[in-house]
Amino acid sequence: MAYKDSTAERTTITRSLRELESETSNIYETITVLSKRSNQINVEMKEELNQKLDEFATSTDNLEEIFENREQIEVSRYYERLPKSGAIAIQELENEKIFWKSPENEDSNE
Repeated sequence: MAYKDSTAERTTITRSLRELESETSNIYETITVLSKRSNQINVEMKEELNQKLDEFATSTDNLEEIFENREQIEVSRYYERLPKSGAIAIQELENEKIFWKSPENEDSNE
């Protein structure tokens, strides 16, 4: 997935609202678009992480036998180090890689 190669910030930074709303001319619409895209990215990342962690799952039901699997820990750490989904969504908005339709604009065009 593209988020693995993302150069989005891994820490929180302050952003200008005027720059964010320049794409839509409405800050609330921008936040909605970013929120929806962030949720999409987050679901994709979670599904992929769960698939990789399922490879290491054991079928024992004994609670006393808890194994530390080094590969499983490394996979988890890798996903923890990835940029957050919100930062990736903002970067995609800035690079004009997000496409959205506004229902109000479609009705006025018809």
